[in-house]
Amino acid sequence: MHLRALRTSLGPVTAAAVVATAAAGAGLLTAPAASAAEPGTTSLASVLLAGGGPTYDRNGDDYDILTGAVLAVLAAKPDSPVKVLTDGTTPLTAFLPDDRAFRKLVITLTGSSVKSEQANLAAVASLGIDTVEQVLLYHVVPGATIDASAAAAADGASLTTAAGAPLTVDVGASIRIVDTSAVTKDAKVKVPDINAGNRQIAHGIDRVLLPAM
Repeated sequence: MHLRALRTSLGPVTAAAVVATAAAGAGLLTAPAASAAEPGTTSLASVLLAGGGPTYDRNGDDYDILTGAVLAVLAAKPDSPVKVLTDGTTPLTAFLPDDRAFRKLVITLTGSSVKSEQANLAAVASLGIDTVEQVLLYHVVPGATIDASAAAAADGASLTTAAGAPLTVDVGASIRIVDTSAVTKDAKVKVPDINAGNRQIAHGIDRVLLPAM
């Protein structure tokens, strides 16, 4: 499926939707843990920007393309629901595709391999800001702080995302997240519990999730 088809398939973002995505570089920053009774309020945005922003390197395991996509949405739409990632008092769980995951997505959608992270980001951005925003929303479960141990005990659970479409937890040898798209494969959790101890938590995954297409 090509980029134009994806743009057409994804619907508009609802005004009530909330989203957060976060990223960290090769040396992943984990915020100081808070007590179980009082979760911390370190936002995922502070993790995302801990290294000063995306570096666009050759490390496929970090989150430069995701960071660039989030910043692009906020630059174009300052009041986008994406901005909730700056509010650490708002609980949510985000699934963060790494740079290699975005490269796989571009190959799937275009049939071509793009090497540089900037070029992969440009391919993603060509979908249009509203579509990128919708995809980001689909990676967030608002209102719930789900750590890896809770996810491991939730085999078969359906999670309602900020985009409205569900994700399913599949627990086997690893924790996988199943989206509703026939285009992409299940995403494996590679880096659990980013920003652990806080109300906003995230898990690094190896695929970009897409709503049903």
